[in-house]
Amino acid sequence: MPFPDIPRLYTAIAEWLACMVYIAQLPLRIRGWKLAGVSVGMLVVQCVFLLVTGDAPLFLWIPCMIAAIGLMLVLFCVCCNLPVLDACYHCMRAFLLAEFAAALEWQLYFYTLFRLGWYSKLWDVLCLIVIYSAVFSFIYLLEYRRRDSNRYFKVTLRETGSAVAIGLAVFLMSNLSYAYSNTPFSSGFVTDIFNTRTLVDLGGLAILYAYHVQRGELHMRYELDSIQNVLQNQYAQYRQFRESIDVINRKYHDLKHQIAALRAESDPDRRAAWLDEMEEDIKTYEAQNKTGNPVLDTVLTSKSLYCQKHGITLTCVADGTRLGFMSVMDICTIFGNALDNAIECELRIADKSKRLIHVTVAVQKGFLLLRFENYYEGTLEFEGGLPVTTKKDKAYHGFGIKSIRYTAAKYGGSVTVKAKDNWFEMKVLFPLPKNGAEDTEQTSQ
Repeated sequence: MPFPDIPRLYTAIAEWLACMVYIAQLPLRIRGWKLAGVSVGMLVVQCVFLLVTGDAPLFLWIPCMIAAIGLMLVLFCVCCNLPVLDACYHCMRAFLLAEFAAALEWQLYFYTLFRLGWYSKLWDVLCLIVIYSAVFSFIYLLEYRRRDSNRYFKVTLRETGSAVAIGLAVFLMSNLSYAYSNTPFSSGFVTDIFNTRTLVDLGGLAILYAYHVQRGELHMRYELDSIQNVLQNQYAQYRQFRESIDVINRKYHDLKHQIAALRAESDPDRRAAWLDEMEEDIKTYEAQNKTGNPVLDTVLTSKSLYCQKHGITLTCVADGTRLGFMSVMDICTIFGNALDNAIECELRIADKSKRLIHVTVAVQKGFLLLRFENYYEGTLEFEGGLPVTTKKDKAYHGFGIKSIRYTAAKYGGSVTVKAKDNWFEMKVLFPLPKNGAEDTEQTSQ
């Protein structure tokens, strides 16, 4: 009895299961019953398409496979909140997984049940269930275990092109013997065909997985380097601002003596009024941003001066004495990045009366709460719980809030953001130290 090729229905099921394995790891566009309905519907479509095209002539083989991949791509685009490039990348990973699972299941069936003469449909289906369950469960757990260390990153055009090239090369080489048996790289023997197809698919799947892991590590390294640059830049800004404010303080101190000397002279009333106003401005300057934490005072003062220059109203209610457990660099990172993002948002608002920023530092139920609020116009897009940068070059921006989240995690803290009624709010919550760590000395270095 001649051994038939893989049933088209089994291939369709493998393609659908492979898609669902990767869709479960990606940001979803739809959930619940809607996701279940779309998934089952696409399974039916995939099965019907492959069954209808099962007897297509050889010259339509490649177009039919491209169409089958297209159906897998549609499933990714409908179910996942992904750009097209990302969907193509993960679709190719799913396609190679499906090819390997189908080839492995059919080869194991051939070398066990078929050779023993167990041709019944029951044994056929049982073998399918066992092999598919083992393969797809293993890949799902493998992907799931790397979810935290290799989380989702946007895919570039070059990365998508590499994945597609690997996938197509593997598919063509693994199935060459089915189309052309008289080439230096193909065979006419069933066992050789099965071995070649399964092993080439396995090799391709391993190569693409290794490429995916390496890609994730490179993106992670780039993100950490970018965050570290943000931390260093904020700290450098703090040191520059502190030096500038020290100079300003000395100048204002000297001006006090100059004003006192001028008052002793006989001057016109207008000059006296001007001097009164000048002295009042000095008092206002000396009184602002006295939070009890010199590092926070410096950061707030520098940002306040910038806001005054650009017509932004910055208000602050802060108990800086509670920040003693944090290092100088971490305070600069959180407050510097949060205020820089808020200021950047306010500068896009034409009406200066609406340029509003408010900062709060307070203790609530054993936690230290940092709240940053600012008015915004337009719409904000969120991804992974964080707002998406509005800059055109998204690959090199958007690390401000990520650096805040990274810094907060060092102290067991968390970051939440929300936008409602044209108000953007970011909360940074820290558990307060219980051993008096808030008195830790902060060094300016």
